[in-house]
Amino acid sequence: MIKDSNFRPLPDFLTIQNSSIEGLGLFATENIKNGTDFGMTHIYDQRFKDHYIRLPLGAFINHHEIPNCKAVFSEEDKVLGKIKHIRIIATKDIAKGEEITVKYVINKLDNPNWEHEYEATQ
Repeated sequence: MIKDSNFRPLPDFLTIQNSSIEGLGLFATENIKNGTDFGMTHIYDQRFKDHYIRLPLGAFINHHEIPNCKAVFSEEDKVLGKIKHIRIIATKDIAKGEEITVKYVINKLDNPNWEHEYEATQ
């Protein structure tokens, strides 16, 4: 076991529960402030069919027409440095027990760049 690792599949303030939207979803275990950075949901890697690796945070977040978070495309992480990825940021205060949602549309293109293959709209 790696004792010095700071990796956590989900932030401490989130849990996975049954969702009324679809299957399982992410839920706040405490109040979350507007602007909170939840971390990475997807990491770009051209070796994969869809050119990204979906992390646990990205696997359980559900779509909603009036979301409480947004997806942000980024080229760099403050800890890992230069790494192309998508992360989730809260766009409003979120109450304990509330489901975490993002508004997204999936558009499959014939010859996509990764930023446009899966379009995250706000």
